[in-house]
Amino acid sequence: MFLENTVNHKEQFGWIEVICGSMFSGKTEELIRRLKRAQFARQKVEIFKPTVDVRYDEDMVVSHDENQIRSTPVPAAANIPILADGCDVVGIDEAQFFDDEIVRVCNDLANKGIRVIVAGLDMDFKGNPFGPMPNLMATAEYVTKVHAVCTKTGNLAQYSYRKSKNDAIVMLGEVDEYEPLSRAAYYKATMREKIKTMQVKDAEDVTSKQKKS
Repeated sequence: MFLENTVNHKEQFGWIEVICGSMFSGKTEELIRRLKRAQFARQKVEIFKPTVDVRYDEDMVVSHDENQIRSTPVPAAANIPILADGCDVVGIDEAQFFDDEIVRVCNDLANKGIRVIVAGLDMDFKGNPFGPMPNLMATAEYVTKVHAVCTKTGNLAQYSYRKSKNDAIVMLGEVDEYEPLSRAAYYKATMREKIKTMQVKDAEDVTSKQKKS
């Protein structure tokens, strides 16, 4: 459970919060909510996202329901510490797209007394841990896993199923390319894909090859 009222002002260290889950689970929405609360409290807040994320806007972090907050796009995690100098709170969206350096950057910021809030996909479309997210979750003080609703079963969804045939791990997309699925629905969908790709040999071809041999 994440608790915002556990601040010990005598301890000059910050902490890391990770918000993770599948696509359409509300990760960015929760990130924006926490960052806006900090802004309302007049804390100095900086938000970052990878430059590759241009789905809704080049500069804004935007959730699927169009809630938004201004951010600074950066090409690599190493750019963040300089731009975050003097901040009370740092927010990072789409953390799975950053290089592994993001883990060290987040820990260094927390060690300097900054509250770091990170949001990202915990698994890619193949169901594998995504980029630096596992290490971020391991080193974070707080991890919040949010869920979407499965489009097939109505149960909680934790998988991001890619409907298109693109095999690239990094591919930005929306409802046309992805849908959230539960474990059962994801398993059935992947099994159907495997069956489609299986080569079924024609009986006549098998017979002719046996005669030749």
